[in-house]
Amino acid sequence: MDCTPLLPLPVLPSVTKFQVFRRKDCLPSISDRVWHIEQGVVRAITWDEDGQVTTLGIWGQSDITGKPLTRQHPCSFECLTLVKAFSASLDSVGYCWQSVLLRHLWYQEDLLKIVRQPSVLERLAQLLHWLAQRFGRPVPQGQLLDPLFTHQQLAEILGISRVTVTRTLNRLEQDGLLIRFKKPSGRRHRQTPSGFPPRSLLLRYNR
Repeated sequence: MDCTPLLPLPVLPSVTKFQVFRRKDCLPSISDRVWHIEQGVVRAITWDEDGQVTTLGIWGQSDITGKPLTRQHPCSFECLTLVKAFSASLDSVGYCWQSVLLRHLWYQEDLLKIVRQPSVLERLAQLLHWLAQRFGRPVPQGQLLDPLFTHQQLAEILGISRVTVTRTLNRLEQDGLLIRFKKPSGRRHRQTPSGFPPRSLLLRYNR
């Protein structure tokens, strides 16, 4: 699935006041302003009275998110990494709204198509490749996805259980479609013997 934007990235206002949010922080919900993400990854979620979480979108660099873009209540915009962003008024002059709104819609379409796959195996495989294309980086063996998402968060995107995610990841690894880099034993390690971060995923090019 090609996630390369076909439209130019928005030109930021000459005077932009960025705010920095830590991992697990939530972007403030402002009724008439959206958040433009300059750095980091944010997930938009809602939940029902039983606490069942539904993922509304996953957003990264040059994407927008925020209260005006959803009618779901309650909703939250959770930072999955360190996030650098600024808020923009809906009537901001000079901001390329057409470009960012079209990308916003396209990414939501991508996600909807993925979660509607009948096979859980194919659903998770497509999701991981989509995430790796958007938030990962190419390496000689394939696409490397840093450990941005827990098994529970992947489950909440796909509408399946955490146990099913773990079992399906094992199956994908057994089939040679991905490699998981486990944390080395002993004291603190920032890299595995392969040089990749612990808990990162390598998605093979042969899919």
